[in-house]
Amino acid sequence: MSRAAALMPVLLLAAQAAAAQDAGAPLKQNWFDDPFFRVSAGLAACAVPQGPFYTAEERRAQTHSRLERGTSCWLAGKCTDSNAYRYDKPLAPKVRAALLAVPGVQKSSVWVVIQRRWVYLQGCVPSSALARKLEHAARAVPDVETVVPDLMIGTRGKPPYPTAGQ
Repeated sequence: MSRAAALMPVLLLAAQAAAAQDAGAPLKQNWFDDPFFRVSAGLAACAVPQGPFYTAEERRAQTHSRLERGTSCWLAGKCTDSNAYRYDKPLAPKVRAALLAVPGVQKSSVWVVIQRRWVYLQGCVPSSALARKLEHAARAVPDVETVVPDLMIGTRGKPPYPTAGQ
């Protein structure tokens, strides 16, 4: 991965912070340190996802439900760890590698958010066949519980995911 691609989440956060301050909106941060990264940048006009960035108020509202969701996996016997969110950081490089191995991924613009073993694929792909291949590749990674393919074909229209600046 190029250095520029590695810096993308940091640059996105800086841009969001600047936009929030300019608009007088509350600052959004990745309070829970959820993995969020860009896999490819082949469709320049693709809308950038909002990512796991929340205001302080949104963070407070999410804290309780995240505790419940993280623990319920363990209580149901689906996780060996008592918090499903602890799987996320180790999953990130595995999911990235699996997606980068999909032929044609460089012709798309895809971002990934990982929360409690759920992988959210967001962005734009040139075909539904590529979207299916990316979803299948992410599902094949051990410890991934669910894949949510919020991908749109092309770059025209309203994205099926919240976009940066919303």
